[in-house]
Amino acid sequence: MTNFKPLALTIIFCFFVSSHCTIIIPKNNNGNLIQQTCKQTPNYAICIQYLKSDPRSSDADITGLALIMVDIIKSKANTTLNKINQLIKKKQEPSQKEALNSCAGRYKAILVADVPKSVAALKQGDPKFAEDGSNDAAVEATTCENGFKGKSPLSNENIAMHDVAAITAAIVKQLL
Repeated sequence: MTNFKPLALTIIFCFFVSSHCTIIIPKNNNGNLIQQTCKQTPNYAICIQYLKSDPRSSDADITGLALIMVDIIKSKANTTLNKINQLIKKKQEPSQKEALNSCAGRYKAILVADVPKSVAALKQGDPKFAEDGSNDAAVEATTCENGFKGKSPLSNENIAMHDVAAITAAIVKQLL
């Protein structure tokens, strides 16, 4: 019987320690989901860059990643619209001013129609409308770029918008 006392004490001690210890599980690193999601987009590197730069992506599901990308579309549209408004204030030749005004309307459409439509659709679980909104934003940027006769002063912004919108549409498509 005396041989069982050390064993019993060991078992009791182990039970006592384990019942009072908290097991720390590291927060889910969403790197794999981000990588797998971005592999299915037209530009893996840009997708990774944007998603990893947003702290919300660390615990987001695919819908959350899509919402982050829609926020990036919104941010880029606001930045581009501000640049367009500054360019319009400068003295421009008529065709340049006309193209800039057209672009302003297109970027306003992204902000007042495409972005809200995409956000609402994602939150309501209707990704098809979010995909449409993202694709519309890409088309608006391309149409803006094509509206200039000669060199566009918005090429960098239009290309960036097109790329971000195409990536967003590809992420949303994964929800279909």
